[in-house]
Amino acid sequence: MEMQAKEDIVVIGGYGHVGRTICGILGERYPGKGYAAGRSRERAERICQSAGGKIRPLEIDIRKPIPSAMLNGVKLVIMCLDQTETGFVRECFRAGTHYIDVSANGSFIRQVEQCREEAAAHGATALLSVGLAPGLTNLVALEAHRLLGETDQIDLAIMLGLGDVHGEAAIEWTADNMGARFDITQNGKQVEALSFTNRKTFDFGADIGSRQAYRFPFSDQQTLPRILDVPSVATRFCLDSPLVTGLLAGARRTGAVRLLQAGWLRKRIIRSLGTLRFGGDRFAVKAEARGRSREGKHALSECFLQGRDHSAVTAQVAAAAAVMLVDSPTPAGVYHIEQLTDLVTMLKELGPDITVDIRQSELPPEGREAC
Repeated sequence: MEMQAKEDIVVIGGYGHVGRTICGILGERYPGKGYAAGRSRERAERICQSAGGKIRPLEIDIRKPIPSAMLNGVKLVIMCLDQTETGFVRECFRAGTHYIDVSANGSFIRQVEQCREEAAAHGATALLSVGLAPGLTNLVALEAHRLLGETDQIDLAIMLGLGDVHGEAAIEWTADNMGARFDITQNGKQVEALSFTNRKTFDFGADIGSRQAYRFPFSDQQTLPRILDVPSVATRFCLDSPLVTGLLAGARRTGAVRLLQAGWLRKRIIRSLGTLRFGGDRFAVKAEARGRSREGKHALSECFLQGRDHSAVTAQVAAAAAVMLVDSPTPAGVYHIEQLTDLVTMLKELGPDITVDIRQSELPPEGREAC
């Protein structure tokens, strides 16, 4: 692949569930400039054929050293695969190539953040927290935060539909984190939390109503306290079926989640979950921010967001972020999505199928609990 002027866009994991949707969107906007990349050239070629040649295939294995010239003509890399080390990311920075990552892995995101000086030195922009959660969760948190004069805590919740199509990577990440221990910020201090504990009821608005959601290690709750200067942030998760959500919480409590770490059984369970189709395809995101209004009264601000097909929306957010980095000047360094855009701007790219409701109310004393 010859690359001279920096105008190409490489989607790594471009034939995966989210990656191929990103490729389709960018193929329409930048025909001939996008690459569906991954270890299997055959799978990449199939995606490119289905896109009518507007996307080209590229075989690349990010676990191995890449040719030094490969990134010369690449303006942007969009990463749709999970990573544990920053070697490839730093290769992008040294080549002056912009970088977007849809990862929800908090520990890896922290590693990338530590490379901000290297990115800035080479004029590269890295954009993290891109997708649904993190991503839209960050933007609804920002919106709820902006309504208050002072914010003490933000509670986030994500509901996914069992009838939606879930990619294998997303299912694996969820399964692997069912019994996870992770750090959150509470009252300005780092404390340890455990997945599927500390349930809380959220009203997701019209057509959905209330659901009980449980703690889960989405990375937004680890970055938002610092970026928004909020002393307490927590993110919780549920499915549209209260029964299945309760069963998952029970599996964590009884230790049955250990089955998901057992070789062949883990693969079988994950494959079965990928074919599971009952419930709806609707997802919902909500931010509840507690603090004081601009008039100094205790207040609650809420931002609801609903849509369908969360994987497609994750891809749309990533594609919108790509357009921002390709078409507009952006500051060099490492940023999260809420630092470079906001919910109103993003909604223009997502279309009319996403509905939003924002409200603010005075908070009675019994509603001022900590997260």
